[in-house]
This record gives sequence, C-alpha cells and structure tokens, in this order.
Amino acid sequence: MKKYWSIFLTQIINNLAYPGELFWRSTIIIIFMWIFSSLWRVTYSVTDAAATGLSLRDTMWYFMLAETIELSKPRLAAAISSAVKDGSIAYLLNKPFNFLLYQFSSGMGDSIVRALMNLLLGTVTVWLLVGPPPGIFGWLLAIPTVLLSWSLHYCFNALVGLAAFLAEEVAPYEWIYQKFVQVLGGLFIPLDFFPSWLKTFAMALPFASMLYGPARLFVKPTWTDFFSLIGIQVFWLLIMGIVLALAYRKSVTYLTVNGG
Repeated sequence: MKKYWSIFLTQIINNLAYPGELFWRSTIIIIFMWIFSSLWRVTYSVTDAAATGLSLRDTMWYFMLAETIELSKPRLAAAISSAVKDGSIAYLLNKPFNFLLYQFSSGMGDSIVRALMNLLLGTVTVWLLVGPPPGIFGWLLAIPTVLLSWSLHYCFNALVGLAAFLAEEVAPYEWIYQKFVQVLGGLFIPLDFFPSWLKTFAMALPFASMLYGPARLFVKPTWTDFFSLIGIQVFWLLIMGIVLALAYRKSVTYLTVNGG
C-alpha cells in the first residue's frame, strides 16, 4: 500500500505547486453560494420552508458542504477515456500497480486539496451571508462520510470511465450520471423539500448518501444519523466495489487501443 500512499502524496504536492490556479478554480463556490442565498431567502420569505426542520442558515451551510463535495470529487472518467484513446492505457496497465487503485489514489489526492480550498472560500462566504457554521461536532461527523462519499463516487465514475474500453467516448454517460447525483442526491434542493414519495424513492438510491447524507449530517449532527449513514455508504461501497472489479476485469478483455 506504500506505493498508493506515495501516489496520493505526490498528487497533493502537484496540486499545491500551483496555488493561484487552485484558488481561482475554487472561486466558483463563492458564486454558487451567493446565488443559493438569493434564491433561498426568497423561498423562505414566501413559503413555510422552515417546516422541513431546516432554517435558512441550516440550508445555506448544507449547500456549502454539498457543493464542496461535488466540486472536489475525483473526476476520472475523462482521464480513463483519454488514456484509452491515446494508447497510454497500455503503459499504465503494465505498471507494477493496480490501475484502479492508482486512479483512486491520484483522484483522492486531487480531491483533498480542492476540498480544503473550497471549504475555506465557501465557509467565509456563507458565514458572511447567514452567520457562523455548525459546531465542531457536525464537522467531525461529516469528515468520514465525505471521504466515503468520494469513494462511492469513484466507483460510479470509474464504471463510466471503463465504458471507454468499449465506446471510448464517455461524456454522455458521465453527463447522465451527474444529473442523477445532482437531482436525486440533493445538490440543488435538499431532499427534505421533496414530496414524501419522491424523498423515499431518492433515499433508497445510493446518490442520497453521496451528497444529502453528509451535508444534512453536517447541519443536524446526531450519532444515530451518523452510524446509519456510514452503514448505508459502506453497503453501497461494497456492492459498487464488486461491480467495478468485475467490470474492470471484463473491460480489459475488450481493450482496443487507438494509439498503438
């Protein structure tokens, strides 16, 4: 496992080598938080939105963490597709490491650095807009669920990327996957605001545990919800991990490299 840890650390160092680019790339969260603040202030002023159990302050801090998770998640589908197209996949497959674990270590290195900058800018922005964040308890419970969220996302994203072994162009599949996560995962609207039947449906899918679960736990932390969410995430992670391993083994047999 030392080699994967080294890959992880190397990717962190590579990202920190360009702090200016990292900062400007992360400023998008400031724009998102300002837009959400404007929209949800109106929503709370004309509806009984607080009946969901989330105040305007809770909702804004929910969005801050949800956007941080989304903006910082590993993006590997395009990288795998590119490797297949240019032929570098053959070089990577012959390396003395597991291709999927290599991509996971590299992606998590990217995510950690991006998340820290997104958290910094997002926290300052939302604090100025609606007041201080939840207490330290919420932060501590949210951290492990965010890491599991990224791991689960990696499994889905890697499956999309593996489609490149057959179709090469994976952008349409990634777009469809992203819409499922953004809508049914609670990125644009917390699931608390969904009709009860739709919330029940969304909660039965893995996407809710990737965004809604960690963000909701962050603003309303309880040990019961924490262990429940961890259990759900681990359950889906085991399933998707097995599916990914089988898909990878099958995909390699179909590999046709354009780059020679």
